[in-house]
Amino acid sequence: MSYIQTLMNGEQGLFKPKTLTPMQKLTLRFVVVGLVFYLFVVIEGMIMRLVEINPLPFVSDDQFFAILTAHPLVGIFGSTYSIVCGAFLFLVPFLMKKPLWSFKLANWNFLLIAIGTFIFWAAGFITHYAPLYTLYWPLPADFSQFNPLGGAIFILGIAIVMVGSIFFVINVFKTITYTPEGWEKQPAGALLGSAIGYSGAENIFRKKRRDHLVPLPVAAIARGAVDMALNSGIILFTGVLILVYMVAAVLGYNLEKSAIDALLYKNWFWWGLDLIADGLVLIFVAGTWYLLATMITGKRLFMQNIARAALLLELVVSWTVWSHHLLADQAQPAILKVVSGEFVTAFELITQGLAFFITLATLWAARPLKMTNELKFLLGGLLGFALAVPAGIMQADVGLNRILHNTQWIVGPHVHVAILIGLTMTLYAAIYILFPILTNGAKFYSQKLANVHFWCHLLGGIGMGAFMGMAGLQGMLRRTLYVDGEFNTLMILAAISGAFILIAFLAFFYNIVMSVGLKGVIGIFTRSELDKKQLLPETT
Repeated sequence: MSYIQTLMNGEQGLFKPKTLTPMQKLTLRFVVVGLVFYLFVVIEGMIMRLVEINPLPFVSDDQFFAILTAHPLVGIFGSTYSIVCGAFLFLVPFLMKKPLWSFKLANWNFLLIAIGTFIFWAAGFITHYAPLYTLYWPLPADFSQFNPLGGAIFILGIAIVMVGSIFFVINVFKTITYTPEGWEKQPAGALLGSAIGYSGAENIFRKKRRDHLVPLPVAAIARGAVDMALNSGIILFTGVLILVYMVAAVLGYNLEKSAIDALLYKNWFWWGLDLIADGLVLIFVAGTWYLLATMITGKRLFMQNIARAALLLELVVSWTVWSHHLLADQAQPAILKVVSGEFVTAFELITQGLAFFITLATLWAARPLKMTNELKFLLGGLLGFALAVPAGIMQADVGLNRILHNTQWIVGPHVHVAILIGLTMTLYAAIYILFPILTNGAKFYSQKLANVHFWCHLLGGIGMGAFMGMAGLQGMLRRTLYVDGEFNTLMILAAISGAFILIAFLAFFYNIVMSVGLKGVIGIFTRSELDKKQLLPETT
């Protein structure tokens, strides 16, 4: 077989898009689009890494800060949300053994996240709208700095993504609780209680334990979806608020003197945003760890009732932890700094530590295990959070926070290691294990490329986080453009590490394309005969 034929058809010759169910194809669309947006993030991250070493002639200062604004948002919403929504909309009905509640709503979920992300990315790229990802008031509506039309388009894109996210939440909970036509009536209330972890907490104190109606990974997905719903509502409201100011400015009205308390706004905004960072991400990741551990080992999860109860406990923790982002804010009440910013934040070490321990204990009990791609990436994801969570706990100290808060330490050892190693490697593990299921048995083109993907991503992510952290300890500020070469040595090392991440992604993406062929990739986005048939339980 020639190289061109291999590229067109796939090396294994097993992937036939026409044989896929609509749910399989939709999930693969989510994943492909998520990976494309991830490529955006990696390339823009490399641009910023290079500019931090030496200014590039084609990147102005305004462009740099526009990239800095869109970079994390594209990573969170365009890439992570897309992959997570696709995987979970497949897994919830798959594990519950019943059809997805609304395939049409899932399609809108996919389209709104993809379109909304592209809109706000393009707005930043074209108009250089750059209030940074914090969107602190009154910065987003400061018309002396930014084009209000660009801001309106940017915020519109964010709002569209939030609507798509709400569609995901509705679909998840309706799928868990509804009774398919022709089935015996299912207890919606009991299913909901099991989904949010209540049955696990109840079984801890009962002599005769009840069976769980909802599989543990689905319970974690449902629990994370609660935070996702709150986050979507808060960010959507915030976006509409900013959009009102932008549209008014475009129409010639100035609302800058309208009374909005900046401190109240910041608490509201960070409560919503932290539901992603410390609530939703940790819970979704824990649920994915549990699923991967059981699929890899074929065993029941260790301490399952404790794991379920911890999900319910995290409901309280994730809702009350936001103030650690405002420890350096002089106006923030001391009671919030101590209780929410320090005490509750430290408690997250326990809830995430439980998920970490339960996953490792499940793997350990099933020894010996073959070091498959999914197991390697799962262990990498565990390592990422083992490094990043303690780094975050260190920051949640009023004294240390004054030193670390506005430095590269925050975005290096904590944010980038948590996202690139903890979250992304966990998602990669899920992709590796679900790939044969979603493609009806297709195999990866090259194990060597998979190995390159693993080692380059692991070393690149940890290296970049470490070198950024070292620069932060030496006083390098975040959200700041340096042009005097003061931190060049560490920034060069961070850029080299970033290059490893780019190499890792290209190896992975090439492996995917060669495994399914270009026709296969195109076929994911086209209709087949199966698309016209009603989904049956076994096809989800």
